[in-house]
Amino acid sequence: MLQDRYGLSLTTTSTDARDAYVDGVDRILAGMPDVERPLERALAADPAFALPHAALARQHQLCGRPKEARAAIEQAVALVDGATARERQHVEIFHRLCTGKVPAALELTREHAQTHPRDALALSPSCSVFGLIGFSGRLTREPEQLDLLEPLADAYGDDWWFLSSLAFALIELGQWEKGRALVERSLAQFPRNAVAAHIKTHALYESGDDDEALAYLSDWLPDYDRSGLMHCHIWWHYCLLQMAQGNQIEAWRAYDENCAPGISVSPSINVLTDGAALLWRSELAGAGRSVERWKALGDYYESTFPRPMVFVDAHAGLAYAALGQTDALARYIEQTEELGLGGRLPAGTVGATLSRAYGHFASEQWGDAIEVLEGILPEVVRIGGSRAQRDLMTNTLLAAYIKDARPDEAQSLLNRLEDRQPSRPIAGLS
Repeated sequence: MLQDRYGLSLTTTSTDARDAYVDGVDRILAGMPDVERPLERALAADPAFALPHAALARQHQLCGRPKEARAAIEQAVALVDGATARERQHVEIFHRLCTGKVPAALELTREHAQTHPRDALALSPSCSVFGLIGFSGRLTREPEQLDLLEPLADAYGDDWWFLSSLAFALIELGQWEKGRALVERSLAQFPRNAVAAHIKTHALYESGDDDEALAYLSDWLPDYDRSGLMHCHIWWHYCLLQMAQGNQIEAWRAYDENCAPGISVSPSINVLTDGAALLWRSELAGAGRSVERWKALGDYYESTFPRPMVFVDAHAGLAYAALGQTDALARYIEQTEELGLGGRLPAGTVGATLSRAYGHFASEQWGDAIEVLEGILPEVVRIGGSRAQRDLMTNTLLAAYIKDARPDEAQSLLNRLEDRQPSRPIAGLS
């Protein structure tokens, strides 16, 4: 039988189908543009080949196209009966994922990894800070991610995808030096790997190497097509770096041209959460409020998301708070709290509580904001995302301490975060 890049048998006799499928899978794993075309070539070469349909389902799911993802995975299910046991289980993982059976998808992935550890595409949804573990809502999700990956290291060896995935898990546990070494090994093999470029940026962020990170992204980003999965988010990192160095004009130019609603074609979850985080963090750094940009984000949320969802639940309230829309914020908090209490949000009511804190902060009720944030900060890991993204909450608390003339408490918080060295551009924080 023909095999893929990982030595796994494929139920196709067409080398053209195999080669195109391998190309498509690598593009998914690397966050590259033009994923669909090679997978469609694979299906044109062998219409009975189930796995390209599953890969298309994964790409649609990543891009926030649930209807297309379900249609593609149903095609895979219809074709996979005569395939190998590994391929059938591979398709079932994505079937569970695309039909909303997330815990069951993770459970099957753990089982699958025991017998087929090198099935990278099947493993990939459980990796990263936006994966099945990352969005599980569990307090232990960061060590759990490392526990999933570390036992597979020997099976993957020097594989570029695995090196970058393991690197991110290490970085999120404070082991950014070790993580950086691994991701640079990955990039040495595949320099245009967007996922690895993003992970290297996280390593540099955690170590406070802003100059190096900015130089790296200034060189890497211009050739990255905006249709690539990571386009908005990597540009967000660039904007944060510019903002940290006081280059507000360049930060907003980059945001308006690459990340703003109506401009970015990246997944909607990135457009909303990255935009809200950048706008809020710019104000923490001392910039004036951009009402026009906040209104655009608020309108985007209301037109794109019928209700709060994972990670969005901890960000959408920022627009209401910044715009002084207290009634809308109160309704958002009520809705998010109800969904959380009903088990509809992995992080429970953490998003609602954070939105309440943002409302206090925007109303200059510093003591109330501090009280809420101090109480919820130990649980913020539950919302998902990276440590860099969750610095939105930490930096808000630091800014509240400064505005409430409590610099000693701000310093105490910084001292407790000593395993990390990111720049914290907050007005008044020395």
